[in-house]
Amino acid sequence: MSRNFDEAVNIYSPNGHLMQVEYAEVAVRKGSTVVGLRTNECVVLGAEKRAIDMLQIERTSHRIKKIDEHIAMTFAGLTADARVLAGRAQMEAQSHRLNFHRPSSVEHITRFLAKLKQNYTQSFGRRPFGVACLVGGFDCDGKPHLFQTDPSGIYYEWLANTTGRMGQTANEYLQKNLKAICTTSDTISAMKHVVKALQMAASSDGSYFDMVVIKYKQPIEIVSTDKLNYLIEVIKQESIGNTTRRHFGPV
Repeated sequence: MSRNFDEAVNIYSPNGHLMQVEYAEVAVRKGSTVVGLRTNECVVLGAEKRAIDMLQIERTSHRIKKIDEHIAMTFAGLTADARVLAGRAQMEAQSHRLNFHRPSSVEHITRFLAKLKQNYTQSFGRRPFGVACLVGGFDCDGKPHLFQTDPSGIYYEWLANTTGRMGQTANEYLQKNLKAICTTSDTISAMKHVVKALQMAASSDGSYFDMVVIKYKQPIEIVSTDKLNYLIEVIKQESIGNTTRRHFGPV
């Protein structure tokens, strides 16, 4: 009897916790690191990608899902759970278009995901989704949005955020450079900030990253490995230049 609260999702522990929800949050903290940020011009989502077997088809390993023409989602945690959530979100986005003859807002899709997750925290015979999602995109009025949903079913809006196994380390970079991120006026600079945050968690090789760029009324851009490697090289050269100036002054 003393362990019932540990085994059932709908029974509180003596200190007021839903243990299965907390276990789902552990799965998120052990998942791949994901990063998102928004500027007035774009929303950039990036994800750490695990090494791919040489016989595996690469397109099946992407960790960023297109929800609609103007919304994308990345995730940390259980990939199978994220696949189910992405599929449900895609159906909701298409249903909204059919019923209301206009695209859904980013918050509508986020709220749909959060409600679905919360339902799985209070129903017997189910377990919580072991995944946290970063949802980004543009609304019809041209305003960018970035939201995060947690396994418990809560969601918040962010200027920039990260989660996953090295989420805290990457988040420290985002907080340290918040002013620069908020004043970023071009897409390349925003992408570089996401790459730098991901480099806190993964190898400095573009093949270990996934990234998409979302702009208002433009197709979602899946950033190629070659472009990621180019950005990594630019960041490296900038770092060398900054180090040289610190030691020897302007050249």
